[in-house]
Amino acid sequence: MTVSRSEHLPVLLNEAVAALDIKADGIYVDGTFGRGGHARQVLTQLSDDGRLLGLDKDPAAISVGQDLAKRDPRFSIEQCSFAELATAAYARVWQGKINGILLDIGVSSPQLDEAERGFSFQKDGPLDMRMNPDAGMSAAEWLATAEMEDIAHVIKTLGEERFGTRIARAIVETRDASPITTTKQLADLVDKASPFREKHKHPATRTFQAIRIYINNELGDLTTGLEQALDVLAVGGRLAVISFHSLEDRIVKRYFREQAKGDDLPAYFPVRADELNPRVKLIGKAIKASKDELAVNPRARSAVLRIVEKLI
Repeated sequence: MTVSRSEHLPVLLNEAVAALDIKADGIYVDGTFGRGGHARQVLTQLSDDGRLLGLDKDPAAISVGQDLAKRDPRFSIEQCSFAELATAAYARVWQGKINGILLDIGVSSPQLDEAERGFSFQKDGPLDMRMNPDAGMSAAEWLATAEMEDIAHVIKTLGEERFGTRIARAIVETRDASPITTTKQLADLVDKASPFREKHKHPATRTFQAIRIYINNELGDLTTGLEQALDVLAVGGRLAVISFHSLEDRIVKRYFREQAKGDDLPAYFPVRADELNPRVKLIGKAIKASKDELAVNPRARSAVLRIVEKLI
């Protein structure tokens, strides 16, 4: 049985929580609270002395988190990006004391399924795409004012869309005649501008992905969040990151490898590997969803979990 489109199942739930190697009295951060699936699983393993902080940009996620916080004094929620993790940690005097941090990158199932959020080309709604609809510029506002070259660059680099220039030109030509304000308008426009269809993939998939990533500064937040996470972790603490597409996973993989390598010295320097001061150690290989999970939740098919443990 597959999950209904209105239901939200956390991806790699057991694997992600196991990756944190939870101590019952430890301090943990769920940097992408969403609807709280991972957070609730973490709480089942904490004692009364344990603490869990949830972070999220989305007001709908914050509302869910506030309800949970009322029922469970071990949990608290804060509306912010995980790129502001250091600020949240310092406000609680948690720097260097956090035992585990989980980041589940990207858009959540509820956000995709709610037409009014404007994330999905499969549901007609206002062209918004903001994780926090109360802050920043919407997708419609950006497309109405951006230069064609900038739109093409975003679609090609963040969506890895080879027809980015054609699509950007079509967007500018269309907006000059009539504003692009709905997801259906944009999806139909991209469909007409695309000379080739990939099997089992809507032509607008990459364009919507690119614009969403740009509007929410997702890759910039990820880079900042990774750096801040290692800064506030305790020695021996774990950082677990779930990514869903190659751009995200590339950033995570490269950053983890760099931190595990240690000091960047010339190859001819007479030092042993253990003298290079590696900041982290890699924990296992990348983890993907099992066949059993994919049978229940097909949206987990592109999820990749990577884990590191802080050494210094």
